[in-house]
Amino acid sequence: MNLDYFIAFGTLLMLELILGVDNIVFITIMTERLPAHLRQRVRNLGIGLAVLNRIALVFSVSWLMSWKEPFVEYQGVSLSCNDLIFIVGGAFLLFKGIKELWAWVVPIETPPHQFFAGQAGTVILQIIAVDAVFSLDSLIIAASLTQDITILAGVIISSSVILMLMANKVQAVITRHPGLKVLALLFLIVLGALLIVEGLGLNIDKHYVYSALAFGLLLELCHILISRQPASRRVAGQYF
Repeated sequence: MNLDYFIAFGTLLMLELILGVDNIVFITIMTERLPAHLRQRVRNLGIGLAVLNRIALVFSVSWLMSWKEPFVEYQGVSLSCNDLIFIVGGAFLLFKGIKELWAWVVPIETPPHQFFAGQAGTVILQIIAVDAVFSLDSLIIAASLTQDITILAGVIISSSVILMLMANKVQAVITRHPGLKVLALLFLIVLGALLIVEGLGLNIDKHYVYSALAFGLLLELCHILISRQPASRRVAGQYF
C-alpha cells in the first residue's frame, strides 16, 4: 500500500460521510411509520442490503469503465464506454453539485415528503431503491477516482457502518459547520468538470484536485477553530 492508496481512501471516506448523511436521514424518515420495535431492525437490514447493492453497482460502473475500445465514432472522433461514462457521469456531478449548492445557499421551503410504510418488506425495498438513487453521485466519484476494488468496497462498507452508528453525530457536525458540506459540493462540481474534460481526451493529474480539497479542508478547520474562540480574542491583533 502506498500513499496514494491512503489518500484515495481518506478522500472517498470523507465525501461518503458528508454526502451520505442526507441519505441516512431520508431512510430514517421512511421507517418512522413502522412500529417502534421494528424501526431500528428494518433500517439496519435495509441499509445492509443497500450496501451490497451499492457495491454491485460500483463494480458494474468500474467494469464498464474498463472498456477502452471505441464505442462511438463520429467524424473522426471516437469515444469508448469509459469516455462516455466520464462525460455523462461528470455532467451528472456538475448538475447535482450546482443544484445542491444553490439549494444549500438559497434554501427553498418544500412540503414534507409522504412515504408509504405499510409492511417492513416494502420499506426495505424502498430503502434499497432510494439508496441506489441518492448514492449515484458518490458511486461515480468513487469509480472515477480509483479502480482499486479494495478501496471501493472498503469505503462503502466503512462509511455505511459509521453512518449507521453515528448518523446523528455526523449530521450535527455538518449542521454546525455547513462549510464542510459546501466544500464537498464544490468538490463535486470541480470533479464533474474534470471528468467531462477527461472523457474528451484531456488528462489532468487528480493530485491537483486532492491538493485543492486539502487546502479547502484546512481553511475550514482553521475557521472552525477560530470560531470557537471567545469574541474578545477574535479581534484583530489578539493572536500575536
